[in-house]
Amino acid sequence: MSSTTQGILALVLGIAVFSVQDLILKQLSGDYPLHQAMVLRSLVALPFHLAIVWWFDGRLGTIVSPGWKKMLARGLLGFVAYTAYYLGLAALPIADSVALFFTGPLFITLAAALFLGETVRLPAGLAVAAGFLGVLLIVKPGAESFDLAAILPILGALGYALSMVAARPLGRTESAAAMAFWSNVCFLFCALALSALFGSGEYGGAAHPSLAFLTRGWVMPPMTDVALMAACGVIAAVGLTLLTQAYRIAPATTIAPFEYSFMFWAVLWGWLGWRDLPDMLGWLGIAVIISAGMIVIRAPQEQPAGA
Repeated sequence: MSSTTQGILALVLGIAVFSVQDLILKQLSGDYPLHQAMVLRSLVALPFHLAIVWWFDGRLGTIVSPGWKKMLARGLLGFVAYTAYYLGLAALPIADSVALFFTGPLFITLAAALFLGETVRLPAGLAVAAGFLGVLLIVKPGAESFDLAAILPILGALGYALSMVAARPLGRTESAAAMAFWSNVCFLFCALALSALFGSGEYGGAAHPSLAFLTRGWVMPPMTDVALMAACGVIAAVGLTLLTQAYRIAPATTIAPFEYSFMFWAVLWGWLGWRDLPDMLGWLGIAVIISAGMIVIRAPQEQPAGA
């Protein structure tokens, strides 16, 4: 198979794997803090990441390459994206959260113009504007149903877009397994920092689901919930490696449309778990965002001089 085909398969499989984590964390968000789940998830994922580095790279030395600081910085972007997205997921239906998160390709286009000097052509520019119109259809600002938590998946999309844009240049010198390892290390230390701040429960008691998911103190879970949190570690190790590998070996504009396979899982899990389905404006917003993202991804971009 070509590297592009391998990238597509890795991305689709990674998306399917990660969708299960959404289901688990949405289920746990009413009883536990996010940082507790993240600490356990990252600890469980650590040996799996080391095994993946050994399997794919043939040695563990790739994780101590000169680029480890850059990989750690990229991990911080991923942590911001992860935290914002899942805090939003605690308050919003899964399908709405995922649809808002799919503003990622729009942010990738803007980031390419701002940071890489690429010129965005008119079709892509119009699609970016249309995509944010789709966001408004889902968020419904000014309506009684408007929830500020809808901003969180959009912030998550921005962090995700920047982290995946960073994977391409880093991939010239670093392996996907090493990048995923350092992302997990960053997740672990940041989650421990949040636990040190909120774990005692001193700041708990918030009424809003997103804020409660952040500030709730640690809770002693039954073994079934421990197993679910631990499963997130395996999911994260496998899923993050697959996504990073996809963007490392294949052109982002070619494989990114397959990110939208997440929408199938979001609607399915939301309906099976909570009987949540988007309303008519929500479906319209989802269609607009996906259509805009596809146009942005497929639109030819002018490369900066010397690229």
